[in-house]
Amino acid sequence: MPVKIPASLPAVELLKAENIFVMDDLRASSQDIRPLKLLILNLMPLKIVTETDLLRLLSNTPLQIELDFIRTSGHISRNTPIEHIQMFYKEFEDIRDENYDGMIITGAPVEQMKFEDVDYWNELTDIFDWAHHHVTSTLYICWAALAGLYHFYRVPKYSLEEKMFGVFRHKVYDCQNPIFRGFDDEFYVPHSRFSEVRHDDIAKVPELTILSESEESGVYMVMARGGREFFITGHSEYSAGTLDNEYKRDIAKGVDIAVPRHYYIGDDPEKGPLVRWRGHANLLFTNWLNYFVYQQTPYDIRDIR
Repeated sequence: MPVKIPASLPAVELLKAENIFVMDDLRASSQDIRPLKLLILNLMPLKIVTETDLLRLLSNTPLQIELDFIRTSGHISRNTPIEHIQMFYKEFEDIRDENYDGMIITGAPVEQMKFEDVDYWNELTDIFDWAHHHVTSTLYICWAALAGLYHFYRVPKYSLEEKMFGVFRHKVYDCQNPIFRGFDDEFYVPHSRFSEVRHDDIAKVPELTILSESEESGVYMVMARGGREFFITGHSEYSAGTLDNEYKRDIAKGVDIAVPRHYYIGDDPEKGPLVRWRGHANLLFTNWLNYFVYQQTPYDIRDIR
């Protein structure tokens, strides 16, 4: 998919080096079609890494995408240059009156806090509520999934005794759902989190449908409003080295952390990762964009309700 993004965004050159097709805004303006408008609320501290991971997966269909990034105004990122934030990120007030075909809300390293104690919680829930009427379909990833389930459906989150860390096997519950088009009966997903939501709590909410789980890592994907919301507890978007970087970072800090499960060849960090989630990650984002964004959104974006 040609993703229309500013030519100076750092992810452009990184993705071109991987032979992934991206389109700068100058070239995109010459194509006489309506691109899909996507919004990414990036809550991760290493924003350039997250941008690149997501763009890698959004660049895999023939649909043209016009992309905006936003951040919360009540939180200052200390891990991304302020110049990058000022150049490429809008604030919620800048886009409040606009509509988007699709939206992605990332995870955030605040899982061990109560939701209401997060310094941007009020602004975040305003964005959640706004998305209900201004976005055709929204993906909530990792902590954002837990936050969305709590905010809309009062599904509680539970702290884990140790970090859910590794690459886990998952089952497809509804193979007829278009989000799983092309999936195998079992597929792998990276997880990196300190909290979880539980099957029994979700099953009590008639508006929610559990689409996929793992025997080890628990609930993975929950759907609401006929696909206008997907809550995904894992990180299908992670690149091959992300868990490795997290593990080595924590070891260097002296954190007592276990080796990520089912990730390294022979569970040996010296042998490097075994990547077995990339194919399904591409299918996940392609299916979401095709079946739940492109095929559901009105041609006149002003008609989104």
